[in-house]
Amino acid sequence: MTEQPQTYLITPPSLDPDTFPDQLARLLDATPVACVRLALATRDEDDISRAADALRLTCHDRDVCLVVSDHLLLSQKLGLDGVHLSAGTRGVRDARKALGIEGIVGSFCGTSRHDGMTAGEAGADYISFGPVGGGGLGDGALAEIEIFEWWSQMIELPVVAEGGLGPAEIRALAPYADFFAFGEEVWSTEDPLAALKSLRVAMADG
Repeated sequence: MTEQPQTYLITPPSLDPDTFPDQLARLLDATPVACVRLALATRDEDDISRAADALRLTCHDRDVCLVVSDHLLLSQKLGLDGVHLSAGTRGVRDARKALGIEGIVGSFCGTSRHDGMTAGEAGADYISFGPVGGGGLGDGALAEIEIFEWWSQMIELPVVAEGGLGPAEIRALAPYADFFAFGEEVWSTEDPLAALKSLRVAMADG
């Protein structure tokens, strides 16, 4: 991979649908973002639907894709661009069949090359590995740089790096990752836009 990686944003686990769209819009208007993932901690369909409705207009007005974590049926019902599956290969084939060739199907595969290849064969549009730093994804095992290096050399399917992304991790992975997915790295700061711009500088330095 030779092109500079793209930015992928993950929402906070809880958000106010009345105020968060404006906060998100500020980032989307100031920096190029390829995709936003609605990743709420709640399983309440009404809460997810309200958030999705609020963010869909913000994203689509700016030609940014909006996917939702795990809720395939809601993705279809709410007119979102696809689904991000957090359980590795599970559900990828069904999601691909349900969403057709136009819908986005992403698969988080932790640190497993095998799961990544299996998800790709089942129809995933991208594979996500992580955490790469001190994040809380999966079982706590870290996705080392070698998995991204190997993937970029052997597999054409786009790969996303996520979880515990600091400047050092970003610079090391920039030659190999197609996307960097930022969540708490941005939203847990006092100035999310400044944080995102700083992380994007590291992407360019890689």
